[in-house]
Amino acid sequence: MERITSFCVDHDFITEGIYVSRIDGDITTYDLRTRKPNADDYMDHITMHSLEHMFATYIRNSDIGANVIYFGPMGCRTGFYLLVRDLDNETVLEEVKKALKKVIDHDGEMFGASRKECGNYRELSLDAAKTECIRYLAALNSREQTFVYPQE
Repeated sequence: MERITSFCVDHDFITEGIYVSRIDGDITTYDLRTRKPNADDYMDHITMHSLEHMFATYIRNSDIGANVIYFGPMGCRTGFYLLVRDLDNETVLEEVKKALKKVIDHDGEMFGASRKECGNYRELSLDAAKTECIRYLAALNSREQTFVYPQE
């Protein structure tokens, strides 16, 4: 059986950043790595769920919204996947940063926080989403993003 692409990357060298995980025709899968893997510093479920609600809403309503295929968390709780169609890396990075900033600056209710909108609406925290966005935006701004997984 063939190994999936994400299992072929040495997670000991991945740090916070944005990486191209794979390209399938006109669809690029981005690895939005918010935490260093296997460092015993994982997102709790509330943070992961809350950021998913807020970021997904903002990125789907951004200038690249029509090109967004999917946004969702990694099971390992160290980041998210963003799948987009027909966009270059720099455009995606800028829109990701803008969406993170919008979550940080959000003044209002949590998106999708009702029983009718979410299957686990009680497990959401706008403060947790904002804290994670502040952390991740700082990581993205701390160095140039090459979009390539580190080898060592």
